Amino acid sequence: MLACCWVTPSIPISNYRRRFHCRAEEDQQTQYTPIERQNKKKVLIVGSGWAGLGAAHHLSKQGLDVTVLEGGYEFGPKNKTFSPDDVGIRSFLYPYRNIFKLAEELEIKPFTKWMSSAMYSEEGLEVKFPIFQDAPQLPTPLGPLLYTQFARLQTVDLLTSLPLMAAIIDFDNTDTAWNKYDQITARELLRQFGCSERLYRCVFDPLLRVGLFAPGEQCSAAATLGILYYFGFGHQKNFDMAWCQGTVRDKIFEPWKDYLKLNGCKFLEGRKVTDLFINEETGIISEVICGKESLKADAVILAVGISTLQELIENSAVLCTRPEFLKVLNLESIDLLTVKLQLDGKVKIPNASNVSSRFNDSSGWTFFDLNSIHDEYEDDSVTTIEADFYHANDLMALPDEIIVREVMSCLTKCIKDFENAEVIDKEIGRFPQYLTHFFPGSYKYMMRGSTSFPNLFMAGDWIINRHGSWLQEKSYVTGLEAANRVVDYLELGSFAKIIAVEEDEPHIQMLRNLNRNAKEIKDQLPCSNFFLQ
Repeated sequence: MLACCWVTPSIPISNYRRRFHCRAEEDQQTQYTPIERQNKKKVLIVGSGWAGLGAAHHLSKQGLDVTVLEGGYEFGPKNKTFSPDDVGIRSFLYPYRNIFKLAEELEIKPFTKWMSSAMYSEEGLEVKFPIFQDAPQLPTPLGPLLYTQFARLQTVDLLTSLPLMAAIIDFDNTDTAWNKYDQITARELLRQFGCSERLYRCVFDPLLRVGLFAPGEQCSAAATLGILYYFGFGHQKNFDMAWCQGTVRDKIFEPWKDYLKLNGCKFLEGRKVTDLFINEETGIISEVICGKESLKADAVILAVGISTLQELIENSAVLCTRPEFLKVLNLESIDLLTVKLQLDGKVKIPNASNVSSRFNDSSGWTFFDLNSIHDEYEDDSVTTIEADFYHANDLMALPDEIIVREVMSCLTKCIKDFENAEVIDKEIGRFPQYLTHFFPGSYKYMMRGSTSFPNLFMAGDWIINRHGSWLQEKSYVTGLEAANRVVDYLELGSFAKIIAVEEDEPHIQMLRNLNRNAKEIKDQLPCSNFFLQ
């Protein structure tokens, strides 16, 4: 099933040739004469992560003059990267159907096989997640409950997760659902539905700290329901994960950029956008300003994170005049700390990827056996570990030596074999305001893919859409959606094909239909809107 979500701009645009909600067309490269190529429409894409490269991927095949602006040294010279999406280690989960299709198109094989993972607490191993697609498929949520190996949780604790299915069924990713659940915290949601204290502390809270990058009391319940369904409760195999066999930059972004360059896409490094220029007669963005340099554009896509956009809004005479951009200043981002350690010998690590939360602290963290994941460390005689800390505000300012001691202390509490290991090399990265924070009440400040400027479009993992994906997959999908908006606005080319999220299982579809019908009946009752929802 193919889908392309469309959001009507907030002001009417007379020259839009199509208005639609969902459409799919053949992704074919349009043929142009030499004269037409000399007068190609110019598209500027700000940002070169999954969203920006995703938009460039499609538009560069439509005969358009596509230029990607890269910020350059956004995190300091030692951390130069094509994109913030290249920082830290992220999993590629089974539902990332569009990203896996992209890898096939690029003819690259950057991913490991499917791998099991584990979760640790201060007491040691808590949970081991198997490869779910290898087990007989059961109706959701039975698979995750029966096949996941819980070391300490009692059956009664697991049973307290079942009432949460009522909220998951009620949450259908619509505006109504987001507005209903976004006002409360994940912790409050789980409390209301009877989750046991141990299940929350040992499973849900650590997962939220690495999935939404903050503890449950600081996460939106709406975002929690969305990510739990997409990665866990939607289908049994959705939690299966693979990993990039090196850095995303080396294994995916570099060959991807080479592919785009062959299609005529240009990349300008070190271009920090400082403002936009608006044509007062037409109301469109006609130029993008990068310091003293001005670049003309027929369409612009902003594919950047929240903190980058906030800085642009604060310094832009154009964007600060529009309410949807001013609202973005209410949003927040989360710090990330990455620590790569090389140890003096081999440490036996049962699983390549592991989740935990810093003990007596609000940050979550993951640690990875790079000898099992990255090709370059596969045959090393020493152990190379990477630990990524989310919401690590108190660690960011510490000296490297103290951070290393803290990391080794945390590793030892999870796996005792780390006690006798000595650190022989280290690499520490500090990335302030790097990750999207889906805090309670944040939904009303987030942007949609279209803006009040007819030719300015948005993409990124924090942009509102109805596809249903999260994290890297959502970033890439919103990039394709932004490309489709450009195609529609310029009336040139064909629409990108976007693979939809897998449909609900039949029993979930039935329950959601019953729930929808019950709400329609309730809304017809007198005083249905009297009480606080």
